[in-house]
Amino acid sequence: MKVLVIGGGGREHALAWRLKQSEGVAQVFVAPGNAGTARDAQLVNLPISDKVALREWAQVQGVALTVVGPEAPLAAGVVDEFRAHGLAIFGPTQAAAQLESSKAFSKAFMQRHGIPTADYEAFTDPVQAHAYVDAKGAPIVVKADGLAAGKGVVVAMTLAEAHEAIDFMLLDNKLGVAHNAGGARVVIEEFLTGEEASFIVLCDGVNALPLATSQDHKRLLDADQGPNTGGMGAYSPAPVVTPEVHQRAMDEVVLPTLRGMAADGIPFTGFLYAGLMITPDGRVKTLEFNARMGDPETQPILMRLQSNLADVLLAATRTELDKVTLQWDPRVALGVVLAAADYPMNPRKGDVISGLPDDAADAMVFHAGTAIDAQGTVAVSGGRVLCVTALADTVAEAQKKAYAAVDGIHFDGMQYRRDIGYRAA
Repeated sequence: MKVLVIGGGGREHALAWRLKQSEGVAQVFVAPGNAGTARDAQLVNLPISDKVALREWAQVQGVALTVVGPEAPLAAGVVDEFRAHGLAIFGPTQAAAQLESSKAFSKAFMQRHGIPTADYEAFTDPVQAHAYVDAKGAPIVVKADGLAAGKGVVVAMTLAEAHEAIDFMLLDNKLGVAHNAGGARVVIEEFLTGEEASFIVLCDGVNALPLATSQDHKRLLDADQGPNTGGMGAYSPAPVVTPEVHQRAMDEVVLPTLRGMAADGIPFTGFLYAGLMITPDGRVKTLEFNARMGDPETQPILMRLQSNLADVLLAATRTELDKVTLQWDPRVALGVVLAAADYPMNPRKGDVISGLPDDAADAMVFHAGTAIDAQGTVAVSGGRVLCVTALADTVAEAQKKAYAAVDGIHFDGMQYRRDIGYRAA
């Protein structure tokens, strides 16, 4: 069968890479893909981004399964478009994707359905937002309400940082983020302490099937310093997600979310990502929802997956996840993100990438912000450029293997953390 993956980042490269290994899959197309998918003889890049044009192409080609990677096409309603024409597609509808596309929608949903999360208020008026921050004090969290490519969250440790974030997001709206009704809005939340983990499940509207646990590193610099990013690396499994925490995440967050969305008339299908804060006493609170797999968590998770991914996702489109059991490689997978010069705010494009190693069963370089330039060379085209991912028996061995591959890769201005996995090591 033919499979289509929508997106062009590291998550989509990993999805396409794993799907092409699924028995019964004859061809995997990636729209639009990147230099990594272009260099893979078993994958075909497709330069189409419009949802109607993609749907028409999928109909003509007889595509049996479409998988949506990034948030933007989900928020634009690509799932609704495909389903309206009888095509099997894995992802949430435009309405369900509001769990990610609107922070205010998500917080109100959690509050309404008793899902544990931080206290919050939403503001469109900067004067009221500033007054709220002054009343609450710091540390405090300021979030842009809308899709911000992982850069719309400021954890303000001082009042000055909080006020600056409000002006940046609300007064100047330099991120260019708009909420569902249009215009700029911020959600201001209480600061939570503990350890973060990424809890990702497959949903078919009724059933939820958890993926392997994972944990990412959001800050740009070692020891969790510097600005928040879309993620500088990740590993799986995550020791912080103990069996008890896993059960709480399912019972207190995931299953109530599925029931709540169904009760609200917008059943959730697709990947559901719950960003959790695990408190020192083992309780969980929901930091955010994403309506898709995390990036870079996808890369180590899929390195460990041994099941037929195409069959699993097709079962999800048929509301049959209750019949599926996932098989996992027991080893640790760890991925290190290589980012462009001046990432995260103004990533520089065009730098030539050299030293890319050959693919291996236990070491893969997943491409994200890459393109093939006019000279036929691989060059930087985005902020997070590559995710160098390795499998090994221990965290320390996976670190050693991943960083050995990193050492051979070069592009001008390359940034990366040297401590990915330190919490688990």
